This record gives sequence, C-alpha cells and structure tokens, in this order.
Amino acid sequence: MNYPDSVQFLYSLGNEIKSTKLGLERIRATLAALGDPQLRCRFVHIAGTNGKGSTSAMIESALRTAGVRTGLFTSPHLAQPTERIRVRGAPVSAERFAAAFDRVHDTVGRLLDRGAIDLHTSYFETVTAMAFLIFAEEPVDCVVLEVGLGGRLDATNVVSPELCVVTPVDFDHEAYLGRSLDAIAGEKAGILKPGVRAIFARQRPEADEVLTRRAAELHCPVTRTSDFTVRDLALDARGSRFVLSGERHLRIHCPLAGEHQVENAVVAAAALLRLEIADSAVEAGIAAAQWPGRLERVAGNPEIVLDGAHNPAGARALAAYIDRFYAGRRVRLIYGAMRDKAIAEISGILFPRAWEVILTAPRQARAFSPEKMCDFADHPRVSVAPDLEAALAMVAGVPAEDVVFVTGSLFLVAEARALLSLPLTR
Repeated sequence: MNYPDSVQFLYSLGNEIKSTKLGLERIRATLAALGDPQLRCRFVHIAGTNGKGSTSAMIESALRTAGVRTGLFTSPHLAQPTERIRVRGAPVSAERFAAAFDRVHDTVGRLLDRGAIDLHTSYFETVTAMAFLIFAEEPVDCVVLEVGLGGRLDATNVVSPELCVVTPVDFDHEAYLGRSLDAIAGEKAGILKPGVRAIFARQRPEADEVLTRRAAELHCPVTRTSDFTVRDLALDARGSRFVLSGERHLRIHCPLAGEHQVENAVVAAAALLRLEIADSAVEAGIAAAQWPGRLERVAGNPEIVLDGAHNPAGARALAAYIDRFYAGRRVRLIYGAMRDKAIAEISGILFPRAWEVILTAPRQARAFSPEKMCDFADHPRVSVAPDLEAALAMVAGVPAEDVVFVTGSLFLVAEARALLSLPLTR
C-alpha cells in the first residue's frame, strides 16, 4: 500500500485505546514471523502515567548529542503517524512507513490464514512491530521505547531492555489498568526485568510501595530521583535551570515548561548517568529537547499556550503552571475532551482558574459534546463553539495582555497546531 492507504487501514483497525488488545501473544507471534527484529536492538523502556513522552524526548536528545545512533518510539502522534517512529531525531519518511506496514500487514495475513493468531494486530501492535523492523534495519545503537498503555501487557513489553524507567504513576485509563493506584502501578511495574537496572521518579506512596516490592522481587538495582538534590532552581514560563547534585554535578537547562518537567528532567538525567553518557552530552542534550503540545507557547499578543492535559495529573500540572506564571492575568480556556476522560474532575481543577471558558470538541468520534459538557461547567462565563476553529475565532480580538490556553485533549492540541501552521520542530 502507499502511505495514505496504510494510514487509512491502521485507522480502520479501530480507535487506538478502545480497540486495545492487551496481551503479548499476537505481537510475539508477529515478531517471530518477522525474524524477531526487537532482539537486534538495545532499549531504554519507559512507562508511567504522565511525563513518559517528554522524558523519552530528553533521553533520546542527549543520547544523540553523545553520538549515539538513536531510535525513538512514542505515542500518540500530533500530526502524522510517522512521528511515532524516529531515527536520529527525525520521523521516518512516508515511504519507509508504508514499506514497513506492508511487511507487517502481509505477515499478519499469513499468520491469520494458518490460524496462528486470532485477530489482526491492533493499530498500536502493528505500528510497534513496524518500529522494531525499522530500528533493526537502520541499524540504531539504542532505542528509547515509550510504553503505549500500562506496561505489563503492552505491545512494547517484548524487549530485553538495558534500562527500565518509570515516570510518575497516577490515575488514567482505569478501565484497562485498574481502579486503584496500586493496581495501576502493578501494570507499570510489569516492564521491570530480572536484574535490569531501573530508574524511579518520585511516586505517590501506594505506587512507590508496589514498584519497590516488584523491583526487590526481580533483584533490580534501583536509582530514584530522590537520590539526587536539585539546587539553585530558576523556573520561568518557558522552562527551568538548576544544578543537579548526586554522584555528579550537572547544570541542567530544561526547555520544557512547567514545574513538573523538573522532575522529568531529573529522571532523564538519572537514566543517562546510568547509561554512562558524558556530563556535557547530558546537559546539552536535555537543553536541546523538544516535545510539542505540552505547555507550548505558540503565539503572543495575546499569548496562546497549547497543553494536552487529558487526565487529572496533567490538569493539576497545568493548574500549577497557571497559578505560578499567570496569576493576575485574564485566562481564557478553550477546552475539549474525549468521552472516556475524567471530565468532572479535570474541569473542577481547571475551570475555576479561567476568566472565560470556551467549550468545544476535537474532530473525533469519541469527543465529548461541548453542549453536554456545560453540565460540568459551574462558571459565570461559559461559551460553546462547534469546533476549534470557531473557538479560536472567538478569542481573535481579545486584549493583548490576556492569555489563551487550548487544552483537554492531544487531539485538540494537534488541531490547533495544524490551524496555526506550526512545524513539529523549530
């Protein structure tokens, strides 16, 4: 198939979350039929609820700065599925993506014909197999591999990693991962492997207990971000600078905005130290990292900030950012979300911080109706826009000193970036 046809087929497999087939039987059978390309790469495997994407981006950037030929696998994408599979920092070409899809799709078809698997691999399973093929063929020296959902039964959990990383664990996707924090942490802990070194971010007590117990069972040497000290922290609306003390002293400049990114940068630095990357490459690589759509300032006069705060932890991080850097400013919030999200909790966190709330919906079948969302909006100034383009038009003439946040769903953020014609790298 050509690239548009391959993308269309992937979408036909169903929504990435709703059609999730947790379990490793299909992906293992598919990879075995492809020659087990995942066995030909080194991996840093990263799980967590929030921060795993930005942490992955920082680790990959520093590895590449150190001269390592890198692969990076992340999800979801903002504009094109090719963004999920990166080689040496660049998304694979449409032609390379389509060629890898053909190989995986043909292999799956043969497995189905002889009854070796029960169903076609899901969207995520298919793209995961494609990524392993591409990384093996390059070849790359080290792949930074982000978990899609959970960890234990995620399609990425077929690798033998050199390092396992767990970013902060919180509530999200409870229907798949469990209704309690310890159950969710148990799924994330599923990426840990016997004797393999692990990096743990600071965790809530219930999650920390589960991760610690599993690491002890598997005899995993653990490094925690609490083993390090952050000194001389300077935080502004566009990032942070600090000195990281521990085994070594690093001067970190994190270009990703938000106080929560300080912890993610410490996680990344701790991982890079365990990988024996030179201090200069750690510092320069983190400083060069990019992760669009997360507290991304894309315009001024008025400021427009995009942030995919799609779960309660993300909403709390955005709320802290608004409180710290925009107190006293008139905040206009454009919010759209998917039906499976904790909208009541998220709106309760974010809406009181806004002078005006504009409810809209991303162009997705699973989007929550903005009209129905009004039931959650106990706010004196609430408007409804049928789509994001209309919502942005509603703030086009606001005073230059105001600030507009577009948030609630990465799908909405992706639409905003497209409407504003923003490149993925700058």
